[in-house]
Amino acid sequence: MAEALAEGGTKSAAPRGGAGPSPGVLEQLGAVADAVLYEGYLLYPYRRSSAKNRVRWQFGVLFPRDWVEADGPVTPGVSGSADSWYQQTECLLRARQPVSARVRVRVRYLQMQRKQVQEAGHGPVESLRTDDGTVHLTFDEALPRECEVELPLDELLRGGHTFAVGATAGEDVETLPEGAGRVVRTREEIRAETTVTAERLSDDLCRIRVRTTNTAPAPASRTTRDEALRRALIATHTLLGGDGAEFVSLIDPPAGLEAPVRACRNEFTFPVLGGESGDTGPVLLSAPIILPDHPQVAPESPGDLHDAAEIDEILTLRTMLLTDEEKREARATDPRAAAILDRVDTMPQEVFERLHGAVRSLTPATPAASADRPSVAPATPTAPADRPAWWQEGADDGLSPTSDTVLVDGVPLGGGSRVRLRPRGRGADAQDMFLAGRTAEVAAVFHDVDGSVHLAVTLDDDPAAELNHWYGRFHYFRPDELEPLEPAGPDEPAAPAPAAAPARHTTDSETPAAEAE
Repeated sequence: MAEALAEGGTKSAAPRGGAGPSPGVLEQLGAVADAVLYEGYLLYPYRRSSAKNRVRWQFGVLFPRDWVEADGPVTPGVSGSADSWYQQTECLLRARQPVSARVRVRVRYLQMQRKQVQEAGHGPVESLRTDDGTVHLTFDEALPRECEVELPLDELLRGGHTFAVGATAGEDVETLPEGAGRVVRTREEIRAETTVTAERLSDDLCRIRVRTTNTAPAPASRTTRDEALRRALIATHTLLGGDGAEFVSLIDPPAGLEAPVRACRNEFTFPVLGGESGDTGPVLLSAPIILPDHPQVAPESPGDLHDAAEIDEILTLRTMLLTDEEKREARATDPRAAAILDRVDTMPQEVFERLHGAVRSLTPATPAASADRPSVAPATPTAPADRPAWWQEGADDGLSPTSDTVLVDGVPLGGGSRVRLRPRGRGADAQDMFLAGRTAEVAAVFHDVDGSVHLAVTLDDDPAAELNHWYGRFHYFRPDELEPLEPAGPDEPAAPAPAAAPARHTTDSETPAAEAE
């Protein structure tokens, strides 16, 4: 995404009064929304010639319906990594006085823009170098678009509201110096609409539905995806705010609301609470990618790199090492790429040093045992509790991931142990929540740099389990997220034997959240 995202970041929102979102909260959510908007817009090394920049616009793309379904119906999912013609968000809203409550809905997306370089005489060319040495390249750009309405909740309960979210066609012409040629930027019309409705579930609880649809006429059936993108909404996502109301977390619902949360149907999008961690939910972001509640832009991130799953320090170092010719091509590819190069080339030393990493917590919390969660005894035979801190020389002596064990509910779990996955309700990686209740086999026990423990597992019903063992790709869970099981019986399919893995320390980016990548 545009900047590195950090769950539970440290940026603070402006104080707010009443029950509605303040401008500070909306601005903070807007920074995360911008990261969603430009996810994968242009990837390192930011050059047109790079293979990864020849296949673009992968998230939240809404095409005309007939073109999308030409090869068969679209299967709904909870993320927008598949092309669709619509996007639907359903969420729960609590309002003590529904008559006076209001709902704000903001739909945001990118409109593709074709940048065509033309030489003198207006003949189209792929590239053109002017006398001053500047290179101009033909390439597809995109412009941000957004539409917003504020509606009384009472109106939504009576029948809903539909508003247009499209964008007009247009053409801009830039004349190059010394009559060398020109750059023509053209956009096709985007036709789309959003319908917002509400359903009362109880005196103070409502279900809100936001459905955005591409209503443009379909291009010819044999039209390529690159051409069809000119009529598409790209990176489509929705921001919702409540005045006199608050949204309910769909990831970690309050007690008693599990059933209505399960009844919410989200298609090609995934809604999460915005604002600071601990806020009751005055704002919500429904994104085409899976995020945790209260996502934040990491305060160490100095700007836009179009990929929040990467580490800013690595991308910055790699960008610094581009050759002069590579930098010229990147600058000619897109103005946003040029801005990245300018920022990297002029980055102050103190800003660069902040990118080296940040430890959010040196003391991992130990959740209290409950009736449905086993107690954890964090002792391992080969890793005593009083071992040196990770940053001291020799701190990892004696660690053996394939033979270490950790006690869970009095049972030592290690390589070969069978477990049932019980992701934490609060603070768990969103991807892990989809694995709740599945059985797995432990491959290894790893110790993080902050002193916490993760167990690497492979799913029993994963057809690629053996292959994952072979190249060391696992799902990672904390001990309190696992339920010990008896060894597999004679009639149960045996999981592949655990592969040996070298001892290592992991950073936050290498623990379960990174496995989604």
